[in-house]
Amino acid sequence: MPSVLAIAAHPDDIEYMMAGTMLHLAKAGWDLHYVNLCDGSRGSTVLSREECAATRLEEAKQACKLLNASFYEPIFPDMEAVYNIENVAKVTAIIRQAKPSVILTQPPIDYMEDHQNTCRLAVSAAFSHGMPNLISDPPVEPYYEPVTVYHAQPVGNRTQLGDLVTPHFYVDVTDVVEQKVDLLACHQSQKQWLDQSQGMDSYLQALRDTNAETGQMSGKFKYAEGWRKHLHWGFCGPDDDPLRAVLADHLCEAVD
Repeated sequence: MPSVLAIAAHPDDIEYMMAGTMLHLAKAGWDLHYVNLCDGSRGSTVLSREECAATRLEEAKQACKLLNASFYEPIFPDMEAVYNIENVAKVTAIIRQAKPSVILTQPPIDYMEDHQNTCRLAVSAAFSHGMPNLISDPPVEPYYEPVTVYHAQPVGNRTQLGDLVTPHFYVDVTDVVEQKVDLLACHQSQKQWLDQSQGMDSYLQALRDTNAETGQMSGKFKYAEGWRKHLHWGFCGPDDDPLRAVLADHLCEAVD
């Protein structure tokens, strides 16, 4: 069956930004794969790094199990999502194991560096998935099928300078938004962190509010996720657009 790999920075990013689209793909018979590149170890004001990493790992595994996806371990601590060849090789190994037709990842421009560098690592690793002269870490044989990369919306649908980002198309998540909330609720440790660090009264309601804002942008859906398709050069064919094709009944195009 075709597979999709979600590559995000921190535990809970997939649930906020991508899980609705993944739930639709699962209903269409796709195999789901799930990785947070950062271990979440610095996302607490009350837990030690070791305690926080262990807690958030278990929370992510619980969410991944509820999503019925294959789980891959994080590869570096929070704030250490550095773009270098060593990390490209590690992400390449994950992609070669998952063999996705579609990669969902974060946007090139977002409010913090872990998100942006996760995007860069995901794109470079997707590009190198069929390069036999790039040895992944650990070594995994390359595969040569096309991979189409799609970028989620930045947090708040805006760049770090506050400029609105309009997606290429919107996926309707109205009928799965409460499943997204259930997935996010697995990340219980983040309520305290987000309440204190970002002033959020409810991290679960924040998901609904974010998807409602994107839905309003669509002009059609109550709740939505937005996506932009990466250029095809070196990744897939010029006309490849599997997300649009598979989810045609659940999306609408952006209106200029």
